[in-house]
Amino acid sequence: MGADTDPDAGDLSERDRAILDFEAAWSRHAGAKEEAIRAELGLTPARYYQLLGRLLDSAEAVVYDPMLVKRLRRIRDAREHARLARAAAGR
Repeated sequence: MGADTDPDAGDLSERDRAILDFEAAWSRHAGAKEEAIRAELGLTPARYYQLLGRLLDSAEAVVYDPMLVKRLRRIRDAREHARLARAAAGR
């Protein structure tokens, strides 16, 4: 990732980098993601997703791993769009 080569990525905390690295590697792991979050990061899944959401909006995260952050933003935006469409259809 970019942290070793880009000085701007140094603005991320070690925990922030660990969250991004975990998310990047997650597709290569088997098992329950929630259990892996607890075991590897020592966070509850709710807190993990709060922190990940904040990271997706940070310029430092984009510098650290631009492809991952952009992919996760697209997924988040698509889910939000689908949620809004369902809510509008239900009225």
